[in-house]
Amino acid sequence: MSAEATNPEAHPEVRPELRRRGRTRLDLRRLGRAALLGPTSRDRLPDAIGHVAEAHRAHHPDADLSVLRRAYLLAETSHRGQMRKSGEPYITHPLAVTLILAELGAETTTLTASLLHDTVEDTDVTLDQVREEFGDEVCFIVDGVTKVEKIDYGAAAEPETFRKMLVATGNDVRVMSIKLADRLHNMRTLGVMRPEKQARIAKVTRDVLIPLAERLGVQALKTELEDLVFAILHPEEYEHTRALIAAHAGENDPLPAIADSVRTVLREAGIAAEVQVRPRHFVSVHRVALKRGELRGSDFGRVLVLVGENADCYAVLGELHTCFTPVVSEFKDFIAAPKFNLYQSLHTAVATPEGYVAEVIVRTRQMHRVAEAGVVALGNPYATAQAEAAEADEERVDPTRPGWLSRLLDWQQSAPDPDTFWSVLRAELAQDREITVFRADGGTLGLPAGASCIDAAYAQHGEAAHGCIGARVNGRLTSLSSPLSDGDTVQLLLAQDASSGPAAEWLDHAKTPAARIAIGSWLEAHPDRALSTTSAARAPLSVVGARGGGANAVADLPDAPVRLAGCCTPVPPDAVAGFVVRGGAVTVHRIHCAAVAQMRAVGRTSVAVHWRATADCRVTLLAESFGRPHLLADLTEAIARQGVEVVSATVEPPVEQRVRHTYTLQLPDAAGLPALMRAMRDVPGVYDVRRA
Repeated sequence: MSAEATNPEAHPEVRPELRRRGRTRLDLRRLGRAALLGPTSRDRLPDAIGHVAEAHRAHHPDADLSVLRRAYLLAETSHRGQMRKSGEPYITHPLAVTLILAELGAETTTLTASLLHDTVEDTDVTLDQVREEFGDEVCFIVDGVTKVEKIDYGAAAEPETFRKMLVATGNDVRVMSIKLADRLHNMRTLGVMRPEKQARIAKVTRDVLIPLAERLGVQALKTELEDLVFAILHPEEYEHTRALIAAHAGENDPLPAIADSVRTVLREAGIAAEVQVRPRHFVSVHRVALKRGELRGSDFGRVLVLVGENADCYAVLGELHTCFTPVVSEFKDFIAAPKFNLYQSLHTAVATPEGYVAEVIVRTRQMHRVAEAGVVALGNPYATAQAEAAEADEERVDPTRPGWLSRLLDWQQSAPDPDTFWSVLRAELAQDREITVFRADGGTLGLPAGASCIDAAYAQHGEAAHGCIGARVNGRLTSLSSPLSDGDTVQLLLAQDASSGPAAEWLDHAKTPAARIAIGSWLEAHPDRALSTTSAARAPLSVVGARGGGANAVADLPDAPVRLAGCCTPVPPDAVAGFVVRGGAVTVHRIHCAAVAQMRAVGRTSVAVHWRATADCRVTLLAESFGRPHLLADLTEAIARQGVEVVSATVEPPVEQRVRHTYTLQLPDAAGLPALMRAMRDVPGVYDVRRA
């Protein structure tokens, strides 16, 4: 099944060239009626699934088809007498779903479960019977599909329906593969329903199932679902696009000639490759028309080049860019950086001497198979891990589960209500790109593009991230609101105070559902704290000590008042210099202070200064920190433990979660200054302490 071609039966007058060649189309109506006549001989496969067997053997030549025969006989017998709304025997539906999956290359277990996917829900067949006849694996998948189908698809039930579907998908991705094929066949036959019901089903398909198909990499199902939804929800645009494609079919298509030129170039370069022209499906043509306005002949399709090895892909790219004029802005390397849905290819565009611009996709045959069928092309992902999981009596681990699916499974359990789950699910599925960031301990985190350090904190630490006070990204301190890029290394800094909580403005920077739900839940549970952590502008907080204290510097100028400069706050045994300022006072600076050079430049009189024998001194320190509750109290306590008196303290309003504290301190001994600064730096959230 082509990921680029629309349903050929739905639009035969537009795309007759897209019909599969070399295989008779499956007449499900005729085969379904034949199935009602009774079971076939048990020494051969029933004719009704002959096309399924043919498609399955094309991908799996050594497959054992006997289990398919037994599954078909059970499904046909149990559904006998049941009819679809279209008037067809019901057995035609599981047959059609199974054929879709067989053409995608699904393995035998998936096809067996697909044939039986409605038996437990709609007939007297029980799960125990399925387990006894076909084993635990098939039973597990059928049970997952049944749980998805048991919920009514009414508008009010949609959020809970897809929550259960998500859980079933997380346990086995083959459940979702069957569900997607099931929805595709239902969409193909949606014409028998009322228009309002068609629109409702199409909207659900557009909002959730199509994004899920994209996430699972099943492009062949996703593109046809897009076209069917497009026809129902946007009939005018669909008819316009259909007319454009029909008009193009009567013109000279430049793509075959471009493909011939590519074949010639690659043949002369000694690169074995298969070159095809891939027509765009309806929605793709519509998107290109919106982007470029007037369409040219080369806009109705793309050139696909299939090779044997990864290195051949780059060899093809080099030849194309050498022999044609490349459009640099169109180049994308999804081999070195695969998409989150397993997709790998090289995308480029080249201009021909005739003035056409053709998009070219280069991939290996294995990449092509995965691009078409996604997780379906991976076969049975549990074959090696199944025995180990059974021995350990643990829940199975899905090796095909992408990071985005694991995240959804985690946060769906915390979603407070179905409406929140529904809205956040749609937002998550709307993300079309994923990044990978490295943790400080060597692990990795998969996050949606645009995620911030806040998202990384909740992805790594869960609810413990409530106490996150900052982060280092690639070794540099940064605010929690900072966005992350693919390949960044992030180290998250957590407060040791268990009562710490997130600020309300974190919601402005959180992108992942897990972070937003956790932050929102905490703020709802702590309304007073939520108000206290808002980022509204506040006046600086000042604390003044009980006494001012005197300077312990003595100037060689009798009766002149002496004060220590606030710009450099000298303390013993700093080398210092004094200058007479207005009023006859002497201001004392450290010898390397920038103000010393300025004073000398303007001709200020220098006065010799020495320190008194007493060791006490006054100093001003600046402390930079990430904002969190109780920080001022913790810093003040750390200062007091060093036996230092706070003369005054000023706390500036937080900016991007960063807070600056200015302390004027009276030390009993200047030698204790380094220890004091170390103690202040050890306070959680403080990342820098320096003299003013």
